Amino acid sequence: MDMRPEHIVTMAAALAVIASCSSQWKAGRLKESRSAVNINLGDGIPEEERFVRKQHRDTLEVMDDNGGRLTLMRAVRDEQGGGMVATETLDAAVVTSRFRNIAERGGKISVGFDITVPRDLQYSQWQMRLSPVMYMNGDSLLLEKLFLTGADYRRKQLKGYQQYQKFLDSIIYDTLKFVDARNLEIFLERNIPELYRFKTDSSEVSDTEFLSCYGVNERQAVEHYTNMFAKRRNDRKKSRTGAMFRKYVKAPIVSEGIRLDTIIRNPDGDFVYHYSQTLKATPRLRKIDLVLSGGIYESDRRIYGIPRTPPLTFYISSLSSLADSKEKYLTKVIERRAFANTACYVEFARGSSVIDTSLGHNAPELARIRENIMELLENRKYVMDSTVISASASPEGGAKANGILAGKRAMAVADFFRDEIRRHRDTLISFVSHSRGENWEMLSYLVDTDTTLSRRDAASFASLMEIEDVDRREQMMGTEPYYRYFREALYPRLRVVRFDFYMHRKGVVKDTVRTTEIDSVYMKGVEALKAQDYETALAVLREYRDVNTALAFLGKDYNASAMAVLKGLEPDAKVCYLMALSCARADNPAAAAEYFLKACRMDRSYIFRGNLDPEIHSLMESYDFENFEQ
Repeated sequence: MDMRPEHIVTMAAALAVIASCSSQWKAGRLKESRSAVNINLGDGIPEEERFVRKQHRDTLEVMDDNGGRLTLMRAVRDEQGGGMVATETLDAAVVTSRFRNIAERGGKISVGFDITVPRDLQYSQWQMRLSPVMYMNGDSLLLEKLFLTGADYRRKQLKGYQQYQKFLDSIIYDTLKFVDARNLEIFLERNIPELYRFKTDSSEVSDTEFLSCYGVNERQAVEHYTNMFAKRRNDRKKSRTGAMFRKYVKAPIVSEGIRLDTIIRNPDGDFVYHYSQTLKATPRLRKIDLVLSGGIYESDRRIYGIPRTPPLTFYISSLSSLADSKEKYLTKVIERRAFANTACYVEFARGSSVIDTSLGHNAPELARIRENIMELLENRKYVMDSTVISASASPEGGAKANGILAGKRAMAVADFFRDEIRRHRDTLISFVSHSRGENWEMLSYLVDTDTTLSRRDAASFASLMEIEDVDRREQMMGTEPYYRYFREALYPRLRVVRFDFYMHRKGVVKDTVRTTEIDSVYMKGVEALKAQDYETALAVLREYRDVNTALAFLGKDYNASAMAVLKGLEPDAKVCYLMALSCARADNPAAAAEYFLKACRMDRSYIFRGNLDPEIHSLMESYDFENFEQ
């Protein structure tokens, strides 16, 4: 046989026509049959499939001669009785569930399904593009696409890239390729020797120096020896790279935004792909519908639109739906009695108990105390019962005398304010005076916080404080060099008058009253739990150790911690159900079944709740809870 090149080209063209006709014929068959891709829950889970049998009678209705309707039934002879009896045919049918319950774990949801592509949708000349779409909470989410590419389709794609690369390789990027270098060199040697000498000059020459020798005449010479026709043609190629890519690569190979692009070489059976997708759970997400659509392409032309599949429905079981939304209240104890105190520095003349408002800072101090008393008397929540006024003295002199003097000063202050208050309003408030003696406690505090005393002075004072006889102690202190500083700077601050105000809450008879206030912190934790933000919920609810705390632990998959909380709670129906869930996750099915039965006996709604949580649903099947409701 003569296999000359023109014969080979003719045969290739003929084969291409035959392939095109075959492709069109197959596409036409698909449109007639409405062939479609199937999606199902997959995973080989038998509980999603139920084999049922439906019965029907093989009957035929006919009209008799009188117009009456006769029903003819298929019948066989009874072997025992000899008569004819009607027969019924049982046809087996497979009913596949289109929904599944899935669990939300740790704020995430995992959805899995199988995509089955029948063999009649697979062809070497085609590419199938499938687009899964999820619908949830009124919104849609386009998942990554799947491409099933025929071997011949991919071969054409690669051939297009090769043709485009061949076109790119034909572009010249070095403009010197268009210059007749030999004739240009002869021209420069004869007419511009100063420029030509750079050819044999091996010394380093800067770009600026070289260009300064390259004048207008030289540029004109280069242009004269340049093949401008070839250069313009090359420039046109550069400008047409985008158009040429579209010409040769009609169907680019996609590498991003797709889950799978596989080559189908021998479509001798159905193609099955298990698609899995993990999503972040959102509040109030209870259901996801998933559909699949797509098309079949030949080169860049869509030749068949794959019918949209019936939806798969995923019902989402979230532990957040079990959250206890009842408001929690803080309990505060409000005492009937109330107490307040303040201090006042009233200066007295040495050895005197007479109040002199012109002495030192007495006037503003006494005015401040008077204002405090008036504010307490006018308070709407409290009633003042009494005021105890206690005075203290500095340690110079005898301790007994100082104690008596402090008592007189306290009595003088009490009389002063009793008269002062009565001039402005009638009140039953009582003023009680009390002597606190020498104020050594305050002196020790002042010495400890004083920054001017030396360490030696502080140590000396500390040793003197061990003397139990306060008069002997003060006498020994008088011999120390720091005693004068004590008398002038510290002792006046020891002559203090303390006011203790005793009150009771208006309208309160009992000693204590308990009131309630909403625990806003706890309620924020509950809201985070409902929103499936288990991290935040656990941070808030951890210390409360109630059902919501256990739910937060289970949401984070901290099952042992959840079980520890649940064991400390009253075993009601919800607690038992969560214990069953914890035990199931801990691979203790016997304990899980026992707790689940307890929950169902206390609250039968948990029978139906068990179908929503995969762990409990699996438990129900393993332990045959089918007839529990009966």
